[in-house]
Amino acid sequence: MIQKEKEKRRFIVSSSRLMIIALSGLMLGGCIYTWIAGVFAGNQLPMPFGFGAGVVLSGSMEPEMGINDLIIVCQSDAYAVGDVVVYQTGRIPVVHRIVSLDEKTVVTKGDANNATDEPISPSDISGKVIGCLPGAGLVVEFMQSWPGMLLVIGAALLLLEMSFQRERSRGERELEEIRAEIKRLSEQQNQNSDVDQV
Repeated sequence: MIQKEKEKRRFIVSSSRLMIIALSGLMLGGCIYTWIAGVFAGNQLPMPFGFGAGVVLSGSMEPEMGINDLIIVCQSDAYAVGDVVVYQTGRIPVVHRIVSLDEKTVVTKGDANNATDEPISPSDISGKVIGCLPGAGLVVEFMQSWPGMLLVIGAALLLLEMSFQRERSRGERELEEIRAEIKRLSEQQNQNSDVDQV
């Protein structure tokens, strides 16, 4: 029974370590991938596997989306009037709603803007906004900064070290308990042999 508890505890500790390493790696990899795509490829909204995330930088879509909201974007084969889409003008991504479209042109407009945008081609659209997390963009922006990345790495290393320390302490306690038990059994054996000799 005690052995099963120890195995269960070891499994939980090992699983926790793997989860910390995997999550840290994913977060760090995502931040680096986004940074490289923005700096070297000029793509401010990379969409690996057809999905991407970006931070709203202006109030043109208020009240539905505000500054520092995190948007989730999905690539799509077809768009309709009313869809909120992301397209890029130069190196700047724009998040606006489609107000009219035909086979060759799409006209968008920010909900808070008075005028429509210049028409774009449907192929210019990166994807459709499928979700919005208010204020979460601040966290993403921080995580993509060098201090944020260093914080993630430092926190992951600290959690792993704490996990190893706890396991070492537990192992030392178990070793002390085994030594104490051996000593007790040895003393008991000596007492029994003294009694047998008398």
